[in-house]
Amino acid sequence: MFSGIVTELGRVAAVEMGEGHGRLAVTCHDVVADAVVGDSVSVNGVCLTITELRPDGGFVADVMGETLSRTGLGALEPGDPVDLEPALPADGRLGGHLVQGHVDGVAEVTDVTEHEEWTTMTFTLPPDLEPYVVEKGSIAVDGVSLTVAGVGEGSFSVGLIPHTLEVTVLGSREPGDPVNLEVDIIAKYVERMLRGGVPTPYAPAPQAAAGSEER
Repeated sequence: MFSGIVTELGRVAAVEMGEGHGRLAVTCHDVVADAVVGDSVSVNGVCLTITELRPDGGFVADVMGETLSRTGLGALEPGDPVDLEPALPADGRLGGHLVQGHVDGVAEVTDVTEHEEWTTMTFTLPPDLEPYVVEKGSIAVDGVSLTVAGVGEGSFSVGLIPHTLEVTVLGSREPGDPVNLEVDIIAKYVERMLRGGVPTPYAPAPQAAAGSEER
């Protein structure tokens, strides 16, 4: 589990792509300061497992074909910046929102508008994710916990302060760039419970039809 608060901006050191799988080497320092092989780390919002610690600083992670096909990690090249966050400890500060590191879809930057003290960034919104994205709700973009500023037809926007642009990959994103999206996990659970007929305080169990009682 993560919080969407990026700890460090790392750099891709090497990418090896095979038949339906890959290996990603990342250069960083803070994230691996007390890490061990087997730890989880979020890379651009994707939960990966550290399989090797690099002696010069950083780590190596294996990437499954499923991950490559459902996220933007397959497009990474050596030298690219990546958002990094170690797994959130149970007694850690939840500065953002609950983020699993399970990407729900890939969107595209459509507009970047700079204002005097902040920047508005707009993205495409895949149709299957539209029900989970609401104004003032939470969303993770490339692993960054953000508040949705507005929702349009097939799109949404966020407001970014200079600090966020400086310490995350969003500062280098331009129209046409892909980004990983993870919608609010709470919204997904609520929808599944309601659709499955599970009673909640806001959706009482349906009444049994007349004559259907057991005798």
